[in-house]
Amino acid sequence: MQNMEYLRTRQGHSMLFCVGVMISALLYSALFFLNERLTEVLKYDLGVSWVYLPAGLRLFLILIFGLAGAIGIAIASFTISFFGVFPLDLVTCIGIGLISGFAPLLAKWVVIANVNISNDLSNLSLQKIVFCVLVYALMSAGLHQIWFGLRGLESGSLDHFLVMFVGDIAGSILLIAIIKYSIDLLKRSKPRQD
Repeated sequence: MQNMEYLRTRQGHSMLFCVGVMISALLYSALFFLNERLTEVLKYDLGVSWVYLPAGLRLFLILIFGLAGAIGIAIASFTISFFGVFPLDLVTCIGIGLISGFAPLLAKWVVIANVNISNDLSNLSLQKIVFCVLVYALMSAGLHQIWFGLRGLESGSLDHFLVMFVGDIAGSILLIAIIKYSIDLLKRSKPRQD
């Protein structure tokens, strides 16, 4: 009897994990293409922009879904790179996908190891969010540019690193502000219960 309960619980967790992967992949893909349209004039080079809204979503999805978010982002980023905007080879696109998905997870682990953040994110303050964004932007931009350099791509340089770093920070702050403003609007539009 206990084994059956364990299996049902395990299946439920597997289903939730898969849902997290799918939600992350779909949301990341949608915001990537929306960002492409909205920030076309802010593009510095292929894959490097002065404002990158999906950076904030990457961090948000990792904080919510953890490993499932990382896998979803990695799948979406690989797919976008290989079949879409980047005319690159398979190995380069796999690396881009892995870095896109797992740099924010690595940043989360670094932040959690150094800052007290509860699993339900209830104690997430502005200072902790800023620290998280800075660590994530540093890791993401750094790992992407190291990978691009190793693959012999023109964008693997200090200039590209700085633009990607700034773009990840700007995109994260902008997306967080949009989410916060939307939540505030929803709260104001609800009728008060006195």
